[in-house]
Amino acid sequence: MTAREKLQAEAAKRILITDGAFGTEIQNWKLSEADYAGDLGLDHDQKGNNDILALTKPEVPESIHRAYFAAGADIAETNTFSANRISQADYGAEHLVREINVQSARMARRVADEFAAKDGRPRFIAGAIGPTNKTLSLSPDVNDPGYREIDFDYLKSVYREQIDALVEGGVDFILIETIFDTLNAKAGIMATLDAAHDLGRDLPLMLSMTLTDLSGRNLSGHTVEAFWHAVRHAKPVTIGLNCSFGAEQLRPHVKTLSETCDTLIMIYPNAGLPNELGAYDEEPATTAGLVGEWAVAGQVNVLGGCCGSTPAHIAAMAQKVRGLSPRAVPVPPVRTRLAGLEPFTMAA
Repeated sequence: MTAREKLQAEAAKRILITDGAFGTEIQNWKLSEADYAGDLGLDHDQKGNNDILALTKPEVPESIHRAYFAAGADIAETNTFSANRISQADYGAEHLVREINVQSARMARRVADEFAAKDGRPRFIAGAIGPTNKTLSLSPDVNDPGYREIDFDYLKSVYREQIDALVEGGVDFILIETIFDTLNAKAGIMATLDAAHDLGRDLPLMLSMTLTDLSGRNLSGHTVEAFWHAVRHAKPVTIGLNCSFGAEQLRPHVKTLSETCDTLIMIYPNAGLPNELGAYDEEPATTAGLVGEWAVAGQVNVLGGCCGSTPAHIAAMAQKVRGLSPRAVPVPPVRTRLAGLEPFTMAA
């Protein structure tokens, strides 16, 4: 079976669990600049460069992977959200992109296989790709709406570099997450499809949008349904939402995706909204109760956590949904479905 087929087979049996936040878990280690920088000899300060820990302090991300698998996760994301040429340039570490991604993927793969060997339950690795700090849809200069810092082909090449390294490290899926700009996501999609073509095999995509306001749009202005219309041609193995707000605010948008998309739904919200100090106070039982409502309603296939979530949150979610039936993937009627900022379905 391919990775896509294995995931679909497991998702037909039960609601699967993906992992939780990495950044806030790393912060708990209170690492110093020397911990981040290691002996790489980089000119820039590295504190806050979480991705580079795969090279300089690998025991940190490895321990986090282990904690999430022990909590009940079926899927682990690699610690590579910013491990791309654009984001790493802020740390003067762009030449280490391949090495960071390969080592992060190998680490996650090794831990996943270890847990799978213990109980026979498959564990999956999603190669995490963040949106970068550039946007293709919007100008960073309010006085020049047509200006773009980068173009589509350049961003596609940035994503392709990261994808190739993640595949080399052994990931099952490519997860393009926290999508605030649909055009950025399309560059990532094209890079993944090209990589799959060159590999001569399926390279399943996971896509996860983030909402920037309560009306249910991302930064480039797309509603969740319009976003689906814009990316469904890529046949992602999962589609969903992450980060954004807490589960309470995501409820109507989860319902829309569940009713609209003919693929698995994966939702991993923040642990509520941050307090005045930027910390997350929502207790694991509260988060689990909220996402559990989606599970009871038959609206989700994969659940997990984003900012502020911990292994305790993931364990609470796993317990809450145990024994509940997963969402049945609908078979929508064949229609021409188009998207501007709003969805458009052509009448039959």
